[in-house]
Amino acid sequence: MPKIKRTEAQMITAVKQMEAGRKAEDVAREVGVSAHTIYAWKAKYGGMDVSEAQEAKRLRDENSRLRKLVADLSLDKEALQSVIEKNGWISTR
Repeated sequence: MPKIKRTEAQMITAVKQMEAGRKAEDVAREVGVSAHTIYAWKAKYGGMDVSEAQEAKRLRDENSRLRKLVADLSLDKEALQSVIEKNGWISTR
């Protein structure tokens, strides 16, 4: 069975329905996911609006991009330092 990707808006709507008093099993059946998934969405999106969830996703993506950039630059620095030391130039360590 193929995995269906839900939007943040759909997930938040389901969480809000559960927070309004509906049973997690009923909301899960309506959305087409398991009750466990609804509880996971609640842990992740509980108390959020759609705009807040989108901002959080944007920040996670930017953080991931910046972490990769730092890792790449650290490798470049190590390579340059080893070349400097190998050639007998001034050591920067």
